[in-house]
Amino acid sequence: MKLIFLDIDGTLTIPGENVPPQSALDAIRAARENGHKVFLCTGRSRSMSETVAAYGFDGAIYSAGGYIVCGGAVVYDHPMSADELRRVLDAMRDPDIFCILETSETTFADADAESFSAAGNSEAVRWRKMLTESFDVRPMRDYRGEPVYKVSFLCTRRAALEYPRQRLEGRFQFCLQDFLVGDTVNGELINRDFDKGRAIRRVCDYLGASIDDTIGFGDSMNDLDMIATAGIGVCMGNGSETLKARSDKICPPVDKDGLATAFRELGLA
Repeated sequence: MKLIFLDIDGTLTIPGENVPPQSALDAIRAARENGHKVFLCTGRSRSMSETVAAYGFDGAIYSAGGYIVCGGAVVYDHPMSADELRRVLDAMRDPDIFCILETSETTFADADAESFSAAGNSEAVRWRKMLTESFDVRPMRDYRGEPVYKVSFLCTRRAALEYPRQRLEGRFQFCLQDFLVGDTVNGELINRDFDKGRAIRRVCDYLGASIDDTIGFGDSMNDLDMIATAGIGVCMGNGSETLKARSDKICPPVDKDGLATAFRELGLA
């Protein structure tokens, strides 16, 4: 039995969308019928993943490892403390930085973020679609203290991140995407208590499985820990060149039946 972990945006779906290619759904179904377990392993929060999760999986790693569900049981649940969130928002208070607070139930965005012209990588495209098409994103003024697992951000002036990094990098990983356009930066603040790689280990511990029997599929820099940890790391053909260099295998892009091809080649489906 293999444990298969799938990123969503740029891996299972076109970035920002919620409908996987039929070939991917068929491959996932066949793999599960063959006795393998398939998990989502996404930077998205639980609420942002509900539409995709409904297609049927054995569990899910949400918020880049901050919330883990396996077979209906919550395996790990680690939101930011109120003090951590306060420090993050204080440090990121810059007119060139747009933040999104990701909770389990909903998502809150800076009001100006919708006007940001995102382009150039899967995370940026996801931002734009998330704010305008795919998700129920509420304005930041509606936030009332719900537990926050992760903060995503877009920054239109790279130098604006220098101060937040000085203040926060000891407690949070600044996961920056490496498809940069001009002076823009986009990425995520991920609590140093978790990441996708450690999340895979937590699932293995819970199920009594070996890390050698895991396969991780991703496309962007928040998948790096997953790719480095899994027994086999697979990068999508549309993915980051940095991630490709760290992966054991590269498959075709998400919109070219990449997952289905890789599942067949790995003997999963």
